[in-house]
Amino acid sequence: MPELSPQDWQAIAVTLKLCALTTAILLVLATPLAWWLAHRQSPSRTVVQALVALPLVLPPTVLGFYLLIALGPRGPVGQTLESMGLTHLAFSFEGILVASVIYSLPFAVQPLVEAFRHLGTRPVEVAASLGAGPLDRLFTVILPLCRGGFIVAATLTFAHTLGEFGVILMLGGSIPGETQVLSVLIYDYAEAMDYAAAHRLSLGLLIFAFVVLVAVYSFNRRFDGVRP
Repeated sequence: MPELSPQDWQAIAVTLKLCALTTAILLVLATPLAWWLAHRQSPSRTVVQALVALPLVLPPTVLGFYLLIALGPRGPVGQTLESMGLTHLAFSFEGILVASVIYSLPFAVQPLVEAFRHLGTRPVEVAASLGAGPLDRLFTVILPLCRGGFIVAATLTFAHTLGEFGVILMLGGSIPGETQVLSVLIYDYAEAMDYAAAHRLSLGLLIFAFVVLVAVYSFNRRFDGVRP
């Protein structure tokens, strides 16, 4: 198999950076949101659930289009940023990061909701009665007892970000070293009829995604086997 080109390595670096940042951000944002969805009965809960799940059914090009409008130089977010002396987020890494966080949100929230429902509120209430603060309860009760849910959420988020295409292409285009992720570069190779290069990256992406999923689910299963 031919060696990877510098452009290939650039795309790999951008893709891994995007996956890692998206996963980290979503684990922080999805944890309180998932806890609220799992344990709070509110009239707005159904609306929030629908908004969280919307990327599952919405075509990625639709999401990418509206994000392009909102984050571009004529959109409300883009104009606000430019009025503050900053640049708009269209066709930038920061822009595709925002899009990736929104598009992968349900893959982080839903596993955590199920884990929190299975946990219930009793262990947290007991810890609170013993004087544990919110952070103590998070790190000594919720995280250890729901680690399987966090592992699944992180895995699905990372793997889903790895394969994002439509929303990235719509908002970020294909700028080498900035917004050109592996999925977009594969498309560029296929469009240029360079099928050997497209096959090389596609096969590598397939093997990598499969190995990551098998390793993490095996790790999670081992924890489930020793869980009391």
